[in-house]
Amino acid sequence: MRAVVYDTPGGPVEVRDVPEPAAPEGGVVVEVHATGLCRSDWHAWAGHEDVPLPNVPGHELAGVVVEVGEGVQRWRPGDRVTVPFVEGCGRCEWCASGDAQVCPDQQQPGFTHAGSFAELVALHAADTNLVRVPHGVSMVAAAGLGCRVATAYRGLVGRAGLRAGEWVTVVGAGGVGLSAVMIAAALDARVVALDTNPAALAEARTLGAEHTVAVDDGAGPSDVAAEVQRLTGGTHVAVDAIGSERAASTAVLSLRRRGRHVQIGLLPPLPDHPRIPMDRVLAWELDVLGSHGMAAADYPGMLELVRTGRLRPQRLVRRVVSLAQAAELLPAMEHATHAGVTVVEPGLPT
Repeated sequence: MRAVVYDTPGGPVEVRDVPEPAAPEGGVVVEVHATGLCRSDWHAWAGHEDVPLPNVPGHELAGVVVEVGEGVQRWRPGDRVTVPFVEGCGRCEWCASGDAQVCPDQQQPGFTHAGSFAELVALHAADTNLVRVPHGVSMVAAAGLGCRVATAYRGLVGRAGLRAGEWVTVVGAGGVGLSAVMIAAALDARVVALDTNPAALAEARTLGAEHTVAVDDGAGPSDVAAEVQRLTGGTHVAVDAIGSERAASTAVLSLRRRGRHVQIGLLPPLPDHPRIPMDRVLAWELDVLGSHGMAAADYPGMLELVRTGRLRPQRLVRRVVSLAQAAELLPAMEHATHAGVTVVEPGLPT
């Protein structure tokens, strides 16, 4: 089959023929119809994640089951499915309690095994992890549900307990950030979006942001947060949707007293952990919450918003590209300024 592959961290990315996967015990093989191009894929390519090499990236996908492994009960060939980017083992206490996103024996396509920038992908523990794509939801729209949209939903709803009427600061209007804006608006919260990219801020406004703040490259977290405080009096919830010391600090400083900070953006492991204004966390009794994807067990609430039309993930999609184009775009993601989400369709001609 055709797949996007790289052999070394930060090295060349190309489309080439690789062996087709076989369904693992308890798992399935899915024909990939759509898969999102995400900044997390760039982190892995750049060497910020320990991935097996050579690696096929890609972790947010939608497609059709074509092969079922031994022991699978709930799925059959022809089923339209998506999957969280964290595949729980299906056996441990965390999976049993519906918290597969923190499973200690988790698998992740594109990170622990070959991912979805390919015509076919093998997925593990299908009865625990697969989610049926509702009729009327396109594969392109469903592709983002496994990572960006689900991660933002889990962070805002499952972790921060966002309520209607509350203010939310979203730092970074990329795929996760725009998903957070859209979800918060669907829940009748009030949103302030921050980014350096005017096009991304314009996109945030169309998705429901009440205020947007253009961040100058030279502005410090205190300066940016002061503008959010001026606009809102401090927000109830803040999200770092980028994953940097500067973004996390800005989010924390944007909060009102007793506010909740959600860390969604990946912070690469460094010798010294990012400096966060913990003095503010202590003095104002702020909650600092990690969010790592969302288990399949938590999808019903999000899918109900999709079913009723209050949440329309297809509004995030701005480009649909081929595998060959994905191979070109992946290394350039660090400095990309394109607003909205890019989706890869492996079936498109090169």
